[in-house]
Amino acid sequence: MLIHSASQVVSPVGGPQRGRDLGKLRIVENGAILVRSEQIIEVGKSADLLGKYPAEDRWDAAGKVLLPGFVDPHTHAVWAGDRALEFESRLAGKSYLEILEAGGGILSTVRETRQASLQDLKDQTRRRIHSMLSYGTTTLEAKSGYGLDEETERKCLQALLDLDEEEPADIVITYLGAHAVPPEFKGDADGYTDLLCEELLPSLTEWWPMQTDKPLPFVDVFCERGAFNLEQSRRILEKARELGFPIKIHADEFENLGGAKLAAELGAASADHLVVTSREDIQALGASNTVAVALPCTPFGLAEPEYTPAQEILEADGILAIASDLNPGTAWCESMQFAAALACRYLKLTPAQALAAATINAAAAIGLDARVGSLDPGKDADIIALDVPDFRHLGYRFGSNLVSEVIKKGKFVFEEEAR
Repeated sequence: MLIHSASQVVSPVGGPQRGRDLGKLRIVENGAILVRSEQIIEVGKSADLLGKYPAEDRWDAAGKVLLPGFVDPHTHAVWAGDRALEFESRLAGKSYLEILEAGGGILSTVRETRQASLQDLKDQTRRRIHSMLSYGTTTLEAKSGYGLDEETERKCLQALLDLDEEEPADIVITYLGAHAVPPEFKGDADGYTDLLCEELLPSLTEWWPMQTDKPLPFVDVFCERGAFNLEQSRRILEKARELGFPIKIHADEFENLGGAKLAAELGAASADHLVVTSREDIQALGASNTVAVALPCTPFGLAEPEYTPAQEILEADGILAIASDLNPGTAWCESMQFAAALACRYLKLTPAQALAAATINAAAAIGLDARVGSLDPGKDADIIALDVPDFRHLGYRFGSNLVSEVIKKGKFVFEEEAR
């Protein structure tokens, strides 16, 4: 079809965008996009494309802004239950780490996820993915990590594999067996690290090809006090890399243990959170191709005053992306629009920078920037329409949904009127 008469067609130029190049956009006023066979064929002025393709099926996008679908490169979308009671505890003054050390936090979700059936887990996760899609996320990363035993971790991975086949959004899967130390290994993080490296990761290389022909998933680790220290994180990531897994890391959310520098050293696809990252580690990220993924919904959800030092990362020529960190404890947020609004306010990004961070750079954080993240010929026709006249409403507005239509690989998968 030919999508025409848009107020603006807006897309990042090139990519991933490093440092102060973040936010370089191509803006076509009264723009049009030609889509065929699930791909973008041409982008240009409506008058030009309407004249060039007079027989094409058409969709009139008058008054709307067309953007690439959002890419959410860090979510914990698969879990069972909720942590509403924990939220009240935090309001009463308990910190995230205090709740975790008392057996709450991640471990409380582990208990509920272990008890859930595969179908129940899929049903709960499907609702969240539908919500993400309605807010414009057409590609997302999703982690296991609420099982912390082989059976439940595989159940979470299977749920994500099934949903990737059943739902229009593309799901990039990450194995996060190293999300926390399971209750069976309380006080013995080294012992659980041994199990991951010697048994669980090797067995995953055998199980995965029996379920799917997709490449091996990412392997991630939570490098943080109360979870895995730097030495344990290195062991897990080096073993994963040795076995052929691409790697990621949670780093510097609460303490600067050196996880970001480790990610750069090992060639990780991304280092995520990065709230208390040192200047030295930021320089290491800037000199690497590891994407720095900021998760502004998380400090917001925790009512913490510190956010990712995005401006320092840009000054160091780093590749900055943003993500929702959708999870049951600290950031139950399915909207990349809200993540962009927070990024403008607390990371001091412009709307153009937030858009690039939520699309082309986010795609780079999960290795898909050649396929999605911009409106370029040859890429997947993942397009969202905002019912606003100018793209700068993204970031400027928050708390509502600006998306009126979502197109995934050339097909309408969400329309506001059908909501």
